[in-house]
Amino acid sequence: MKLLEGKTAIITGGSRGIGKGIVETFAKHGANVAFTYSSSAEAANALADKVSKMGVKAKAYKSDAASYEESQKLAEEVLKDFGSIDILVNNAGITKDNLLMRISEEDFDKVIEVNLKSVFNMTKAVQRAMLKQRKGAIINMSSIVGVKGNAGQTNYAASKAGIIGFTKSVALELGSRDIRCNAIAPGFIETEMTGKLDEATVQSWRDAIPLKRGGSPEDIANACVFLASDLSAYVTGQVLNVDGGMLT
Repeated sequence: MKLLEGKTAIITGGSRGIGKGIVETFAKHGANVAFTYSSSAEAANALADKVSKMGVKAKAYKSDAASYEESQKLAEEVLKDFGSIDILVNNAGITKDNLLMRISEEDFDKVIEVNLKSVFNMTKAVQRAMLKQRKGAIINMSSIVGVKGNAGQTNYAASKAGIIGFTKSVALELGSRDIRCNAIAPGFIETEMTGKLDEATVQSWRDAIPLKRGGSPEDIANACVFLASDLSAYVTGQVLNVDGGMLT
């Protein structure tokens, strides 16, 4: 069953990791996918070619979601290329971890700009199209760190907690137009980034999780499918922890 048949989705940061998993899973469920990348055009175009073979339309856009102007331009281009914007997944994000006493103002500001302001930029950019359609689904990628905090990640935690407040406010503002806005809070997800950690560290994380394993990009992508589809037609303003029980 293709739960997103005929819908068009924008996924920011869609060329690798969790974003790539979302692009591939959305395409399997029949969605046309427009996704952004920041550096490797080769990898992004290869992904677009791969998912196009699933019978959907796919296109990669080099765009910085932290830029208000580029976000506006992206939304305009996607509308022109695809004809509609039905789903937005705000997935772009970075980390610049350090203890509060050592973190620089520049690193704090950059994480807030990329992780939090990008969510404002892109939501603002697609809002008009969704209001005109009187329907839409917005999914914002938060983190369990935004729910509980984490030492050495004051900037990251602040950005991800801010996303939760933003999500709930947008849900209240746009609900009357049948535009839903929810957040996902991933736990320990095993991606290319975690692959750089030593095995002992990774195993210690797994041991602390009730399900005794790290999550996969597909685990997050499947949650996104639920929140993007009509299966969640009466769900808005919520934070879905996809963490194997870490916060239980």
